[in-house]
Amino acid sequence: MRVFMTGASGWIGSAVVPELLAEGHEVVGLARSDASAAALGTAGVKVLRGTLDDLDTLRAAADGADAVVHLAFKHDIAFTGDFQGAVEADRRVVEAFGAALAGSDRPLLIASGTAGVASGRVASERDGHGGDPTATVAGPEGRQATAELLLSLASRGVRSSVVRLPPTVHGEGDPGFLRAVVGVARDKGVSGHVGDGSQRWPAVHRLDAAHLIRLTLEKAPAGSTVHAVDDEGVPLRSVAEVIGRHLDLPVVSVAPDDAGEHFGWPAPLLGTDGPASSALTRELLGWRPTHPGLLDDLDQGHYFEAAPVS
Repeated sequence: MRVFMTGASGWIGSAVVPELLAEGHEVVGLARSDASAAALGTAGVKVLRGTLDDLDTLRAAADGADAVVHLAFKHDIAFTGDFQGAVEADRRVVEAFGAALAGSDRPLLIASGTAGVASGRVASERDGHGGDPTATVAGPEGRQATAELLLSLASRGVRSSVVRLPPTVHGEGDPGFLRAVVGVARDKGVSGHVGDGSQRWPAVHRLDAAHLIRLTLEKAPAGSTVHAVDDEGVPLRSVAEVIGRHLDLPVVSVAPDDAGEHFGWPAPLLGTDGPASSALTRELLGWRPTHPGLLDDLDQGHYFEAAPVS
């Protein structure tokens, strides 16, 4: 297949690319910067210059592709105060792709998240559905609303699928969430967890997530939701203990009211109990994670090496 990808140079996308190329697919990647374009070219990807705001460019690229993988999100503005703007931009992209692929039975895959799908229990692939796909929803639930819009495209002749990713997609070179938590421990001189640390996080290794994305693109029926989850729920106290051991720091409880000041932007997720299952995904696609789980990956030590200077 000729696969058009957004986010092909990102943390997860850059692992999906070799998965696709190894299976004989051709990849065309959207690049908004010279650095991204160079990285994609080196990886064997055909480059299309543009941004998520270039909707005509995106529609044309989708129209000329056999499949579309949409992994990009405006994290730059989301993390600097305009999360709603990022959600609305993402919805416009999905609408543009849907219009281009309608009636073709070609695959359209997007990434979403397991966070907030279910409360107080293990979330399954069946949870988090039933919302109005035409509604524009504010706040963090906006990404779930976009996922429902995507799934509704199955009725319009699009082989649509959503891959829900856990809060932690880990692995060597991880630039994001878990590295930030390690950085907080260094800065504060303690490895903290919120309350008693019983909150459970689902997690997956980056390479296992990439493998699932490829399987979903190739095999999933229209309207599928799959979970890229290896560890169903790792207690965050256990994460704090591994970090404390590697950095030789005491492990402490941080009161929920103090979590925002202590942890900064990761605090809301660190205080959330959100386990998730991938049992239905494994049954549907035969996906079997083979890379280290979260605690084993932390114990390998690469998260505690100095971050490269850019």
